[in-house]
Amino acid sequence: MAVDGVSGSSQGSKTAQSRTTIAQNFDTFLSILTTQLKNQNPLDPMDTNQFTQQLVQFTGVEQQLKTNEFLEALLLNTQTSFRADTVSYIGKQVSASGKTAELKDGGAFWAYNAEANVANATVTIKNAAGSVVYTETGSLNAGPGNFLWDGIGSDGSMKPDGVYTIEIKGTNLAGNTVSVSTSSVGIVTAVDFSGSEPMLTIGKNKVALKDVSDVRLVSETAPPPPAADPDEDEEAG
Repeated sequence: MAVDGVSGSSQGSKTAQSRTTIAQNFDTFLSILTTQLKNQNPLDPMDTNQFTQQLVQFTGVEQQLKTNEFLEALLLNTQTSFRADTVSYIGKQVSASGKTAELKDGGAFWAYNAEANVANATVTIKNAAGSVVYTETGSLNAGPGNFLWDGIGSDGSMKPDGVYTIEIKGTNLAGNTVSVSTSSVGIVTAVDFSGSEPMLTIGKNKVALKDVSDVRLVSETAPPPPAADPDEDEEAG
């Protein structure tokens, strides 16, 4: 993944061209003005107010262009620093709001957060085509947790590697719906700057930088715990 490519913007080149043009026009103006002054009628001298105003206008435009150049340089430095900071995500484990995860090496891993205790939770996993491949029921404790799917579908067959989505719905003992949010978890392998915002590459997933909620060093991350037995009245994940 190339990090370079941070160069002057097209707006910067336009400003440079504008400065060249204004400088050429100013030189032409001075040449004409000097010729007029040399050849003016001493008995009917030129009105100095007009060319003084023109000189002021040229100066104002030049100052504005210099201000634009300064702002462009400041913006370029900010963009360069932002890209460098974003590249530092590579090799780190991140959690980002979302439902997708990659099934690889016999496992797909998600994080979740339940607003309250969930007495009746249903976990549904779908493949890239939107077909349900796995469902599980159980209970969840309030707060954050992890869910590890071993890739074996509800039909008992091992599902192929790829991107899968998860949905967790649940209710409390009173039957009221409890909100359960999910997050993608994985190690960043690349950063894509081709779009309007940086996208982190996690396996086959693309995650927007704005959706990242947690960043950790890989050495600080513990192996994800196995999913709970749905027959047990314990946390599923």
